[in-house]
Formats: sequence, structure tokens, C-alpha cells
Amino acid sequence: MFSDPSSSRFSRSCLGGFLLLITLLGSSLGAAEKKGDELIAAAQANDLAKVRALLADGVDPNAQSRYGATALFFACDKVNLEMVRALLDRGADPEIKDTFYGTTAIGWVQGSLDESDDHRAIVLALVQNLREEGEDLDSLLLAAVEAEEMEIARTLIARQRVSVEGLRASRDLARSQDQDEMAQELTAALPEGEADEFSLSAERWEAMQGSYHNAEFGVTARLQRAEDGYQLFLSEDDVRGLVPRNQNSFAVLGSADSTLEFEPAEGASLRFIYQSGERRHPFERVTTEKGEVASADPAATPRVEPDPTPTVADSESPGAEPPMSPPAVRTAARPWPAFRGANRAGNADGQGVPTVWDGATGVEVAWKTPIPGLGLASPVVWGDRVFLATAVSVDGDDSLKTGLYGDVSSVEDDSVQVWKVLALDLSSGEVLWEQEATRGQPKVRRHLKSSHASPTPAVDAKRLVVSFGSAGLYCYDHAGKLLWKKDLGTLSSGWFYDPTYEWEFASSPILWGDKVLVQVDISGDSFVAAYDATSGEEVWRTERDEISSWGTPTLLENPNGPTELITNAPTIRGYDASTGEELWTLSPNSEITVASPVVGDGHAFVTGGYPPARPIYAIRPGSRGSLDLPEDATASEAIPWSAERGGTYIPTPIHYRGQLYVLHNNGRLVAYEAASGEEIYRARVGHSESFSASPIAADGLLFFSSEDGTTYVVRAGDRYDLVATNELSEKLMTTPAASDGLLLLRGHRHLFAIGQRSDREPASR
Repeated sequence: MFSDPSSSRFSRSCLGGFLLLITLLGSSLGAAEKKGDELIAAAQANDLAKVRALLADGVDPNAQSRYGATALFFACDKVNLEMVRALLDRGADPEIKDTFYGTTAIGWVQGSLDESDDHRAIVLALVQNLREEGEDLDSLLLAAVEAEEMEIARTLIARQRVSVEGLRASRDLARSQDQDEMAQELTAALPEGEADEFSLSAERWEAMQGSYHNAEFGVTARLQRAEDGYQLFLSEDDVRGLVPRNQNSFAVLGSADSTLEFEPAEGASLRFIYQSGERRHPFERVTTEKGEVASADPAATPRVEPDPTPTVADSESPGAEPPMSPPAVRTAARPWPAFRGANRAGNADGQGVPTVWDGATGVEVAWKTPIPGLGLASPVVWGDRVFLATAVSVDGDDSLKTGLYGDVSSVEDDSVQVWKVLALDLSSGEVLWEQEATRGQPKVRRHLKSSHASPTPAVDAKRLVVSFGSAGLYCYDHAGKLLWKKDLGTLSSGWFYDPTYEWEFASSPILWGDKVLVQVDISGDSFVAAYDATSGEEVWRTERDEISSWGTPTLLENPNGPTELITNAPTIRGYDASTGEELWTLSPNSEITVASPVVGDGHAFVTGGYPPARPIYAIRPGSRGSLDLPEDATASEAIPWSAERGGTYIPTPIHYRGQLYVLHNNGRLVAYEAASGEEIYRARVGHSESFSASPIAADGLLFFSSEDGTTYVVRAGDRYDLVATNELSEKLMTTPAASDGLLLLRGHRHLFAIGQRSDREPASR
């Protein structure tokens, strides 16, 4: 059969019209998406006028960002009540959940009810726009009760947006705060029979009270009775009220999803589970040496630690003095040329690193030199010189906030900074020279826990390379003469979720032969590059599709191929260090990465400790292409082993004598067999709250420095064995350096040299 020519023309005409329609539709969708991005960016920038203009232009108020957040999220975050109302008036949905944190705009602000009238008004406006019925909002009701916000509570109850357990927990909280009217309304809202209260007998409480220990975190808690009810003491600053639900379980006051439940047992209860959401934490009964139940009296309760915690005066035998240096052979002095030393390994074997000191009294302090300004760059050493970078605020602002917290805010300070490089004499601490690299207003803001001089310098026999991020890359000789400088542009490293929160740049440069290697992951136009170490001329540059990251790359030698430059970021990547060619990629990984890759026994180890993925990967050199593991697989030819969870957030792990030690921000330490990934032990390091510095190792010992200035010396091996606890008397955020008998610790105000060099007597400064 032959086709009709006119029919063919008609078909082609229809096809052409269809393709044109698809093209126009795609163009329209693309324009709408762009407008939605503009709305989100305007909300992030707190630009009310632009938000209103875009809404008036018909832009979808529920347009979502890469992570599923809407403009309403950012309006709430900026506490802009008028913007919130403008978005709600145009149909913004307060119950859309973002795809990263899994929360809503309400969840973004519900913990801020006590901060200001605008916070409270925003929450009320959101609640008034809730749908009738839906997901339970128990935590919001609890927040409203705690803040005594009756109208918010009534609105939630009226919309039936609270579970029975949420109503009961809120009633208990209202009663504990003597809010009689609130408690009555909450009781009335409970279904018939659910308002009854359980009365725990004195005999049952007698069997329960006492001290209990959680081995995972090294926490000893106690149950005791107070005038206002039953209490769980997790620490002197963390006391949680308990409300009995039956003879074996308690609700935790102020929480709708936390419980304390005893496992039924005859006689004295021996164990309870503290459950918060899906997390379960077992606590075992603490008994005396005679096997008797420990008292609930805090003065009589023995302090239980994962292992003994000796101080400066403690040692293996009573009355004996601790060793002043590890029992190891002292070798020739070696330089400490970069962050974590040679190839960022943190290994100071043979350098005679001391184990005991006291920064306040001067015990084993060889010298102590004031360092101007604020810098989180670690010291580096070559020969008789220590090199350091800092940023000095003309207005004198060197504030630094330590501790465990989730504040994403930037420091609102645009004062002029002076970026400086210093060289000190290793023997005396005397400042030999000080060079001003540049000065001016910072191009980006810093985080509360960061500085404008965070990258650690790199040094070799000829030159010193210092990165100040947006303030430039500089190269000096050892006498302080500037050899070259390079403008890398504005390096805005910020929160992936809202890049208007800037946290400054931190990745340190690498000196590798005749090249300077840098990793630049920022809010746009990320790259890795190599520059000629002699002239500063660019050798190669490879663009990266990456959001901000803060880690320093590491080199992995490959006996059968090119040396690999390994970068840690949301996608882990390996490059040919000579050419910049991307060799392989690996994911998933954290959305925020700070820790650097480490190398040991011919493998690289990379970790991430921020959601959604918190992995540990062991990586062989020589792989190509995507190394992503198949679903449910933990190993492959390229990945000898991996762990889905367990990666560290800020401190870089350390590979030492066949083991991988992973220190978490909160002081939890996990030791793995590096070859197989088998967990050896886990323990809580000391008593400090938070750790940012990365550990180093020397002569069979590990050194863990906390933000409060305490350094814990732990014996490397198959069990946790704390050797000494040393105080510096200053905040300590930077990683130690070690060379020729000295341990260099950069505190908030001073650079300390701990120990004794081999060619001199101890000196004080």
C-alpha cells in the first residue's frame, strides 16, 4: 500500500506542532523554575520588597530549593514576620517538608518561642494556617506549653494535631510549671480513660533508684527523688524529670517521644533503656566492690569511667612519678611541614614528644609566645623555625565560640583585618619576623567557630606557602621575602542549605615537589588546581561540581600508576596529581565535610560525619570511574571495607600501627583494624565536651586535644588506656605539631612549646 502524500504532510505538520508545544512548555517550566529560585534567593537574602514583587508576579510561593525548602523556611529563619505573612497570604504551605532535614517551616522556628514577640507571632501565623488534622505536632505543643503560649496550644488541640501521648506529656509539663489553667485544658482534651495517672509505690521506687552506667558514651546516671518528683541525673547540668506510666516505665518530662523503661527483673532492677525517638541507650546498674547496689546519693555514688583516668600525679603504681617522655628511641629531628605533618599523617615517632605538662603552672612548658589576632591555622616547622598564620582585627575582635552546638550563624563583623605570617625561633619562641600579607575588609564572613586565617601553611626546604582564602595565596622564603602571590577570587564557603550563611575558607595548601596543590570548594565555581611553586603560575585546573567543603586533600602513592590527589567532599574524588585528570568518584558522603582523608598501609581512609551519610571508606589506589557500592554491599575490589555510619565530622582520623582511630566531636573514640574495618573498641576520651583538633601519634601514644585546652594521652593498642591528662589553660582548636622534642600547641592567645629540644636546657619565657 502506498501512503497519501497529503497525509504525510499532515503528520509532519502535527509532529512539528507537537515538538513546538513541548519546546514552549519546557521553556515555560524552565522560566517558572528560575522565578522560583529567585523567590528562594530573595527570602534567603531577607529581601521583603523582592519577595512581594515576585509573589505579585505570580511566582509559586511553594517553589522548592535543591533540598526541598521553600521561601517560607528562610523567611522563618530570618525571623521576618511580614515576609511570612506575605507568603502565607499567597498560599505558602507551612507543612511542606524539606528533603534533607525532613522538617517543616514550623519545625524551623518552634524552638525559638521564647526569643522574641516576632518568633511567637510567626509560629502562631503558621499554626493558624495548618490543615485540619494531619501529622502530630507533639513537640510544638510542648514548646508552646513551656513558653506559656496558650493560643498556640489551643489552636493545635482544636485542629487535632497532637497525639494522646503528646497531650499527656504537655499536661505533665504544664503541671510541673504550675500552669494550672493550661493543665486543665490539656487534661480535658485527653480521651476518656487516658487522663488517669499512675502512682508508683514506694517499694518499687526503692528497687529502682540508684546509679546506672552507659558504656557506649561513658555516662553514669542516677535516679533519685526530689521534692518535685522523680529525676534522672545524666550530669549535674542535665537533669530530666520523670513521670511514672506504669511500674516499669517513665515518660521523660518535656518530651513526647522519650521514655525510660526498666527490663522486668526480680528484686532490684538491674537495667533500663533510655529511648529518645528511635535511639535506644542501655544503662546497667552500678554496684559497689561488694556487689551491693550503689547509692543514689551523688556524694556516695562512685564515678565510673570506661577506663581509669589518671591526672598529672597519677601513674601505674601509687606514689610513682609519671614518665616525662615515652620509652622510645629518639631519632634525628624531622620537620613538620604541613597540617598533620608529612602527608598529613600525624606521625611524630622518634621526636621525643612529652606526655605530661601543665600550661597554667609551666610544667614542661619550654616557652609561651603571644600570637596576635585570631587564627585556626596549625603551626608548621622546618629546621629551627616555626611558621604561623593569623588574622588581626583592627577593632580587636577575636571572639571564638567553642562547644557542641548547631548554630549556623556567621559573625557579623566587617572590620578591617590584617593578614599576617610569623616566623618564630623553635628554641626560644622569639618572633624572628612578621610579614603583613594584606589588609582590608574580609570578602566573606566567618563562622562563630572559625577564623579568617584557618588554612595551615605548607613549608619545604625553599619556601613557605600560606593560604588566606579570599585574601589570597602567598609564597615566602624562610627569611620572610615574598616570592609570589595569587588572587584566587572570592572564596565563599557557606552552609549548603542557605549559602548566605558564610563560614570562611579552611582547606590547607599542599607543597608537592615543584607544585602547590589546592582544593577550593565554595558556594559556586569549585575547583582543584596546581600552581608552579617557583613562580605561582597555574599548571592545571579542574572544575568541580561541588558545594562548600573545608577539608585538606591528601596524596596517595600508587606504585602502578599516577600519584592520586584525594579530596573529601559530598562526592569523594581521586585525581592524577600531575595533570588534574579526575580518576574516580565515590558517594554517598556527608553534605558538609571537614575531616581530611588519611593514608596508611597503601590505602586511603575517608570519613564524613554530617547527614545524610556518615560513612567510613577504605580505598585502594589505581581505581577508575564510579566506585559507588551496590545497594547493601560494604566492599568491592576498589573498597576493601566501609561502614555506613561512624564517620567523624570535624577531627580527622588517624591511621597508626595498623589501626584507624576515629575521634568524634563529642569525644567518642572508636578504634578499627585498618585492614578489615573490624571494630576493636570504643570509649569516651576524658571529660571534655567537644573536640575540633585532629589527633596525632608519637612513640606508641595518641594525643587528643579538646577545645577546652585539655590534651589526653592514650596508649595505642587494642584497648583504651589513658596515660595522662594535661591542661593548657587556653581554648585549643588547632591540631598540634611536633618536632625535635617539642609539642607545639596553638591556643586562643598563645603558641606553647611543650618539652625539651635535644640541644638545650629547659627554658621559660
